[in-house]
Amino acid sequence: MHFDVFNGDADGIIALLQLRLAEPKSSTLITGVKRDIQLLDKILVNSSDTVTALDISMEQNKAGLEKALAAGANVFYADHHKSGDIPQNANLEAYIDLDANTCTALIVDGLLEGQYHTWAITAAYGDNLIAKADALADKAGLSEEQKAQLKELGTLINYNGYGSQLEDLHFDPAALFQQLLAYDDPFAVIADQNSPFFVLREAYQADMDGALAIKAQYRSAKLAVFALPNQASSRRISGVYGNYLANQAPNSAHAVLTDNSDGAYTVSLRAPLNNKQGAGDICAQFPTGGGRAAAAGISALPKEELTAFIAAVEGHYHT
Repeated sequence: MHFDVFNGDADGIIALLQLRLAEPKSSTLITGVKRDIQLLDKILVNSSDTVTALDISMEQNKAGLEKALAAGANVFYADHHKSGDIPQNANLEAYIDLDANTCTALIVDGLLEGQYHTWAITAAYGDNLIAKADALADKAGLSEEQKAQLKELGTLINYNGYGSQLEDLHFDPAALFQQLLAYDDPFAVIADQNSPFFVLREAYQADMDGALAIKAQYRSAKLAVFALPNQASSRRISGVYGNYLANQAPNSAHAVLTDNSDGAYTVSLRAPLNNKQGAGDICAQFPTGGGRAAAAGISALPKEELTAFIAAVEGHYHT
């Protein structure tokens, strides 16, 4: 058997999309909501199996990876999150790049020598690497209209990955991947009136309108905090709303809090776009927290710890 294990956001889906367009393969798809990253724990392999792991932290999947390697499976691993110590094993082919201005789909794009480059650019836009995506699009000779189209598609695919459970999402990420696999070019998705693009566009606008109506709970020169109510639309919009806020005020950090029924917040933190560092380190100070330098989160922040979280962010970006 072959297992394709991938994050349910734009980067994970499009990284796999490029690989399967280049090398079609029958596989078992293992994915979930964006925050569901310990995905290698969900597979049981033997020595004749192969695994592709994309856009999930190797550090967070160390036990599952070592178990797969110990069983004798061959593992291809591409990612841009914290890796920890990479196992030295002949069955592991690892491509890890922690640069804050790359993503897994761009790593795959390099391996495929740009075979599906416009899809990789779409993923970069979806992962909020706007300047990087713009530069790649300009180099590829895309028009301003084409750049805007890829940015919107990437944002919508990314938006679909956010939620506390699959029922919050408009598409199961595995189903969305399978639908997008019919298109070897992202512009074909946008041209097809029956594609997921139009379903997601309408849903995104409704959720974003709700978020934009909410005023900041806390604001300073270095940080703005927005708290969204306990409802599915909040869980869906939290990440892309954080990206939107970051692009509106690139010198400030932004935290989007989603109220949970258990008395805690789910936190989505964006480092200032002009200083893309520290978000992962800040969130890692709190249980259930972690992430990348530019974007990170906390799965369950007790409400009484919000003041400490704000102080941690303010302290980190004080200069």
